[in-house]
Amino acid sequence: MPKMKTKSGAKKRFSLTASGKVKRGQAGKQHGMIKRTNKQLRDQRGTTIMSESDAKVVRKKFLPNG
Repeated sequence: MPKMKTKSGAKKRFSLTASGKVKRGQAGKQHGMIKRTNKQLRDQRGTTIMSESDAKVVRKKFLPNG
């Protein structure tokens, strides 16, 4: 059986931490900033850790080689 390939879209969107958690960018910062509060915009900066139930799917199906 051939090796599993990493999904190239997931490669660009997710990265794994040293402990195996999945890191992702914050959602909601692409457009429409005028209607969001300054607090929302501050909180959406940078990256965040994905919830474990979603991260399990990403690790298994999209990033099999880590």
